[in-house]
Amino acid sequence: MQSKPTIDPETLDKVREFFARGIPFNNFLGMEVVTFETGFARVRIPFRSEFVGDPFRPALHGGVVATLVDATGGAAVWSSLSIADRVSTIDIRVDYLRPGRLEEVIAEARVRRAGNRVGVAQIVAFHPSAPDDHIAEAMGVYSIRRESDGR
Repeated sequence: MQSKPTIDPETLDKVREFFARGIPFNNFLGMEVVTFETGFARVRIPFRSEFVGDPFRPALHGGVVATLVDATGGAAVWSSLSIADRVSTIDIRVDYLRPGRLEEVIAEARVRRAGNRVGVAQIVAFHPSAPDDHIAEAMGVYSIRRESDGR
């Protein structure tokens, strides 16, 4: 069962901006939060030539896709918590279903459960030009550190 949402819409907008600009790695990759709501996140990453992993096919590097789905899953879990709580990845399983083309990629994550200590998100990655043809599907498990724990 998902915990009650505790972040108001104005704060969600601030968190959305922090995710894209305040986390240096996300900013470096050019991640942009398209949708950030309680229990759901949609994040895009534009194509850059440095993201090519197989120049002969050509195809995106799997690490780019994995990074995108992991960050999106963590964002979705965080959106269902208090703003002062923290989220970090415990485990993520990524199933690559088809090669990523040399174009923008979007990931969508939905919280399956946000408990007291652990959150779980289901994530898909796809190209906007073919939203039903998933590049990857993932399940992420995230540690939740509550502000009230004082850690």
